[in-house]
Amino acid sequence: MTSQLSLIGRWVALLPADELDRVEHTDHMSPPAAFLAEPPQSPAVTAAYEADLSSDGYINNLTRVWCWRPDLLASFQTLRADLLAESGLSPREVAVMVAATAAARSDAYCALAWGSRLAELSDEPTAAKVLQGVDGGLSDREAALARWSRQVVHDPNATTQADVDRLREAGFSDQEIFEATTWIAFRMAFSTINDALGARPDPQLAEMAPRLVREAVTYGRPV
Repeated sequence: MTSQLSLIGRWVALLPADELDRVEHTDHMSPPAAFLAEPPQSPAVTAAYEADLSSDGYINNLTRVWCWRPDLLASFQTLRADLLAESGLSPREVAVMVAATAAARSDAYCALAWGSRLAELSDEPTAAKVLQGVDGGLSDREAALARWSRQVVHDPNATTQADVDRLREAGFSDQEIFEATTWIAFRMAFSTINDALGARPDPQLAEMAPRLVREAVTYGRPV
């Protein structure tokens, strides 16, 4: 019991003022972060929360959901890192792919996060267009990747050999096509869990997103 209290104390001590206020004085007029309750404290949960505080300055709503099984969250993060470590896809291509996938899935959470990332790697108008299903401002490779992302989301059984051949013509190797498709599928699974369990986009995430990105995200769960 003493050990658990120590962990809780360490976690609370690291919280910024707004997070501490959320824990101590929950505003019952505010919508819940998700449909599930706060997970019980454990060393793994504390580590996940501390990682969010270190990287983002706040605890993500999706982390609260995933911390019902923090071991699975860690496994997903490791698998994601392993997939990208040996991939030939550039950071901008990954951002295009995830933003297009999130938009096709009507996932506001990932759209705000990855739309912001794409805006950093390109510009706001380009990111906003991808979030609206438009390929303007993209290279031929990126546009092909965005179209493939939407196809996989909408109906993976409707893809054809010609679709894969178009990816090859855009310059993708078969390994890169496999990696892209695997990454899209992983993101769909991740988004499905977050959306189904009601994880709302973090207010801080929306506030930090570029204006055009925020305006483009007209779907999914509200902040």
